[in-house]
Amino acid sequence: AQFSFQENEIKLLTAEIERLKNFGCLGVSPSLEGLRDENAKLKYRLNFLKKSLQEERSKSTKSMININSCLQEIFGAAIQAAYPDLENPPLVVTPSQQPKFGDYQCNSAMGISQILLKTREQKVSPREIAEKIVKNIPANECIEKVEIAGPGFINVHLRKDFVSKQLSSLLINGVQPPAIGKRKKVVVDFSSPNIAKEMHVGHLRSTIIGESMCRLFEFVGYDVLRLNHLGDWGTQFGMLIAHLQDKFPDYLSVSPPIGDLQAFYKESKQRFDTEEEFKKRAYQCVVLLQSKNPDFIKAWNLICDVSRREFQKIYNCLDITLIERGESFYHEMMKDIVKEFEDKGFVQVDDGRKVVFVPGFPVPLTIMKSDGGYTYDTSDLAALKHRLCEEKGDILIYVVDSGQSVHLQTVFAAGQMIGWYDPKVTRVAHAAFGVVLGEDKKKFKTRSGDTVRLIDLLEEGLKRAMDKLKDKERDKVLTPEELKAAQTSVAFGCIKYADLSHNRLNDYVFSFDKMLDDRGNTAAYLLYAFTRIRAIARLANIDEQMLQKAAREEVLVLDHEKEWKLGKCILRFPEILQKILEDLLLHTLCDYLYELATTFTEFYDSCYCVEKDRQTGQIVKVNMWRLLLCEATATVMAKGFDILGIKPVQRM
Repeated sequence: AQFSFQENEIKLLTAEIERLKNFGCLGVSPSLEGLRDENAKLKYRLNFLKKSLQEERSKSTKSMININSCLQEIFGAAIQAAYPDLENPPLVVTPSQQPKFGDYQCNSAMGISQILLKTREQKVSPREIAEKIVKNIPANECIEKVEIAGPGFINVHLRKDFVSKQLSSLLINGVQPPAIGKRKKVVVDFSSPNIAKEMHVGHLRSTIIGESMCRLFEFVGYDVLRLNHLGDWGTQFGMLIAHLQDKFPDYLSVSPPIGDLQAFYKESKQRFDTEEEFKKRAYQCVVLLQSKNPDFIKAWNLICDVSRREFQKIYNCLDITLIERGESFYHEMMKDIVKEFEDKGFVQVDDGRKVVFVPGFPVPLTIMKSDGGYTYDTSDLAALKHRLCEEKGDILIYVVDSGQSVHLQTVFAAGQMIGWYDPKVTRVAHAAFGVVLGEDKKKFKTRSGDTVRLIDLLEEGLKRAMDKLKDKERDKVLTPEELKAAQTSVAFGCIKYADLSHNRLNDYVFSFDKMLDDRGNTAAYLLYAFTRIRAIARLANIDEQMLQKAAREEVLVLDHEKEWKLGKCILRFPEILQKILEDLLLHTLCDYLYELATTFTEFYDSCYCVEKDRQTGQIVKVNMWRLLLCEATATVMAKGFDILGIKPVQRM
């Protein structure tokens, strides 16, 4: 009786696994071996699968399918069936570069041929391997046909009804994130200016790249903590507070009118360097601040507040959201960090300093100075531990310039060494970026050689954007409100896009002329293209309700080669996002949006969406399936803009 009960459960389990396997290109069924042993384990597994199936069903009905991942699963199963004894065979599926080679290509046969030769001394031609793979392709809903070309390339042709169905789903459900597994906690450290110093062009990249990464992680459903690791603690506050006491002696009762904090900082620094008595007092102020004397805490807060207000002006312009958690937040944790490293035997004393040598890194971390003070190394270790152990971050990303690479890698390695995290389980990454260069290919500076203030740069962007719009005589056709919206959209959109469209690892040349050009891969071109696409339905008197009705009723015909090319390009969006989640290189999204816009232009030039009478200009025919392709393009572009932090406008 017990066995028949178990056999019945196994049948149910097998059926569930088969349904799960065949649903939305999910993986190959797990082995049933060992499940016969325990009734409880079997029931648990069955319930788990039922729940997983329900979750997958609800996700897959709305999630955009990553076609590349789908094909990888199909070819992965085919290779496994063809060569069951081969461990980790290469799985290479890429979009085809030319239509004559189909829509995608599987290029695994060449790699498998090399492995068979090296490990088994079997000489098998890649073409023969490709034939064996093709024979084992499981039944699926996305492949129309496959062809073997050349030495063993497998060309894949997608089914038109499959692509049409995915586009309809996109139009009905909106742009949904691809299914990417369990929800994770992501901590992103970005922007991080210093109190009492103005934000300059060097902060621009961290701020823009970090914001965009956060938006992407939020879109795919992760829990994102956006941290601004302000430089708000340290010896410089001693001289600032001492100068505040001299210049505004009644600062405790009357809020001091510090208009220019940069000038205030320079004055205090000059006094610190030239007046011995002032220098001594500055050191005393640091001690009193660190011992939490209320008057000195108030002075410190006053100085921080002036900086915060200035930073916020920039964050408002660029639509940046951050939680402030500066170095001061971790100050109380630092003594415990030193003790933990001491207790585990990692600390050495060098000339009075307490240092930690990390294997593989030549320069040690200084966790306590000879005078008993802490360092950036200590605060960075404290921040790392807090993010891992208190915030329970699954993914930690530091958006910091490339110059800090060795320092951060040493801190991360120290965290591993002491056992705070396992890199196989938790991802801790430095999203490094290059410097901003002027058009002379040197570090971007003002004519007088000073660092460019970020607020000045943004104001210059606004001025140039308005000049460009007036050159195009947009001020004659747009209302004042529309003109203002177009100005801010173009100015800030172009500054962000110019940064994000370059590989962040490289330095990039800052040029207003290039970024405001409405030809080529720029925000100006994409914003204009988007506005034009959105206007097509509007000018045909087709509103959103009519488009939604058509999306539910119309079949998207993809008979014209340009319709087919555009439809496939739209559906590559999830695989682009998946790639960025892996390598954190946002220029891939910019390249994709530019490709989508140019592919749309090819489609629009070849396929009439709205046909008009040449004499009267009256609308004769609306090809609704083509308008739906316009709508799908605009919807994906809008989501791409949102991830990049760019705000499009309806009229431009």
